[in-house]
Amino acid sequence: MEIKNLIPLLAMPLLLLAVEIGAILISLPVKASGIVAFEDPTSLENPVIFIVILLVFTGFLLVLIKYDMKKVIAAVIGLSIFFTFAYIFAALIYAAMGASDIANIAVLVLSILATALLYKFPEWYVIDALGILIGAGVASIFGVSLDVLPVVILLILLAVYDAISVYKTKHMITLAEGVIDLKTPILFVIPKRRDYSFIKDGIGKLGDGGERAAFIIGMGDLIMPSILVVSANVFLKGAKLGGLINLAALGAIIGSLAGLCVLLHFVMSGKPQAGLPPLNGGTILGFLVGLAAMTWL
Repeated sequence: MEIKNLIPLLAMPLLLLAVEIGAILISLPVKASGIVAFEDPTSLENPVIFIVILLVFTGFLLVLIKYDMKKVIAAVIGLSIFFTFAYIFAALIYAAMGASDIANIAVLVLSILATALLYKFPEWYVIDALGILIGAGVASIFGVSLDVLPVVILLILLAVYDAISVYKTKHMITLAEGVIDLKTPILFVIPKRRDYSFIKDGIGKLGDGGERAAFIIGMGDLIMPSILVVSANVFLKGAKLGGLINLAALGAIIGSLAGLCVLLHFVMSGKPQAGLPPLNGGTILGFLVGLAAMTWL
């Protein structure tokens, strides 16, 4: 493997680890602020609701891409990013100073500034830095909102869906190409060279057979495994290493990194790959090993 490809690939596990550790840390103020995605964390209907919302949103974006409605796509994604920042900043600020008019103004200002930065200066390091915040925040909110069993079911359903959408229907590739063409900041971008600029260079179309200037990985590929990490750490009772993480959550982290290594092996083929089957599979297996260790110790 060429060095120019090896070094960027090594950055991907670091991004995943950053999202997972960030999600664990953010889960504390999220719990304190009372911000949740589902009222009943144990309900097995929650994964189904999650999948239905995902399918509707994906279908909506595909229709917009088909009719080349680029401005509408940018607006929809921009609003989604803004509201995501709003929830994350609300959790952090409410936990620190409580809900108040001043807190609400701070949430609004920070959300606008973060969203504007992503759209006005979408350089790869800005996208990745704020992407870690988005990924960690979203994973923490869903992680504290879903008990372990619903999360495991959700990860299995998402892995199956991702495989079908990439290898069978291929609509996820169409969606990814449309998002990349618009340079929308909902991906992690890892450059292959020092002088790379996402604003100027982009990355080229997926599957076009040409050399790309950067690797990409979807935010969802790093968020989904992190949800199980947070859920295991929040809902399972047991001793926590360093007072921060229990063995089940640690096992999920190790498993996700192993799954990512498997994914990166296939990524080197140059073809688009479904990320969630190896990522979610590795995370679940690692979680089960960690859970078994918690039970025995």
